[in-house]
Amino acid sequence: MIKAAIAEDDFRIADIHEKFLKKFNEIEVVGKALTGEQTLQLLKTTEPDLLLLDVYLPDMLGSELLPLIREHFPKLSIIMITAATDKEFLEKALGYGAENYLIKPVSRERFDEIIQSFIKKHALLSSSEQVNQNLIDLIFDKRKLEPYKKGTTFPKGIDEITLGKVKAVLQAKRDGLSAEEVGNEIGASRITARRYLEYLSSINESKAEVVYGIVGRPEKKYYPL
Repeated sequence: MIKAAIAEDDFRIADIHEKFLKKFNEIEVVGKALTGEQTLQLLKTTEPDLLLLDVYLPDMLGSELLPLIREHFPKLSIIMITAATDKEFLEKALGYGAENYLIKPVSRERFDEIIQSFIKKHALLSSSEQVNQNLIDLIFDKRKLEPYKKGTTFPKGIDEITLGKVKAVLQAKRDGLSAEEVGNEIGASRITARRYLEYLSSINESKAEVVYGIVGRPEKKYYPL
């Protein structure tokens, strides 16, 4: 579960962003802050994985918070969501490793795309202890992290978010995984994982091979394409 916090001085917008985030089963909103001081306290007490950060907070600029956040919470992922269009703010956000920068008003479609990409990146980083070039290419090539375009239809029993998680696991471990192994990685049953893996095979986004273990028992493994 990804823990998310929201720093936004307008409680109405904060509530909207919280509502947007609650659409994603992988995300739990652990708190909201209205000021910079409250934000630092919230980060200390909840230790979130993701922070949605506004620039214009009443006691300090969100951009002024960035060095403090990086000093005390170096692994925290930050998405800036602000009405600020000054290039200086963007440059500072990039300099402190912000995941993304959204200009208000943010459409629901764009918000969902950014969060889905973050979820897939988080899944990639969480699914492998070893770093290889394939994993690095996936993380730095944002096109490969983009979700399926809106309007894409899926067969009954195939959910877009779960499908993205299965793809991320396959891409992170390219030496092949069984349905049971994929199920363990995404927290689903072997039967559910196999349904998604077979769907990916049917649309030529993965391949399946039968391999034999030490005792000769055949096992079906799936590989990304």
